[in-house]
Amino acid sequence: MTEDQDSLDVQRVLRGDQSAFEGIVRRWQGPLLNLAWRFCHDRGRAEEMTQEAFLKVFTALPGWRREGAFSTWLFATAMNVYRSSLRRQEPPGVPLDPAAGIADPRATDLLFEEEDRRALVRRAVRALPARYREVIVMYYFREMDVAGTARALRLPPGTVKARLHRGREILNGRIAAQFRPRPLPREA
Repeated sequence: MTEDQDSLDVQRVLRGDQSAFEGIVRRWQGPLLNLAWRFCHDRGRAEEMTQEAFLKVFTALPGWRREGAFSTWLFATAMNVYRSSLRRQEPPGVPLDPAAGIADPRATDLLFEEEDRRALVRRAVRALPARYREVIVMYYFREMDVAGTARALRLPPGTVKARLHRGREILNGRIAAQFRPRPLPREA
């Protein structure tokens, strides 16, 4: 249904009815904003990136070849905008060790609460190199399959599989390092 409506709206825009683009924005604003937020974790910046993506989509509509799904083309275009935006202004580094500085080792039990684990995973994903972060975000957070992720990122499926594998390895190593027992200081 959405693909049919997207296709009809694109045809209307290309025939000169620019107001038809409003339907595309209404349907896809939430998903594109969520995707932008996963890249930058700043609501204001995510909104700016989403607006920039819609502007790019609007100007590039004549280039959509209709061979694949509109949503795939839309996400691929948005991903390119988001990548360019991040290259222009790289976010500051994020520390991975939320337990650093905790004086009482018993307090680390709090790290096992669900929200703390999710926060740890989000920080670890943000700290991934872009090539791994992009496939992880599309595959796990946008819930695209390998083929959809490959189309959206304009990569061969084998490359997506390899980057997913390597990205998971990096994440597992970083997250596991957070839960390794630390030696207690010796008493004098």
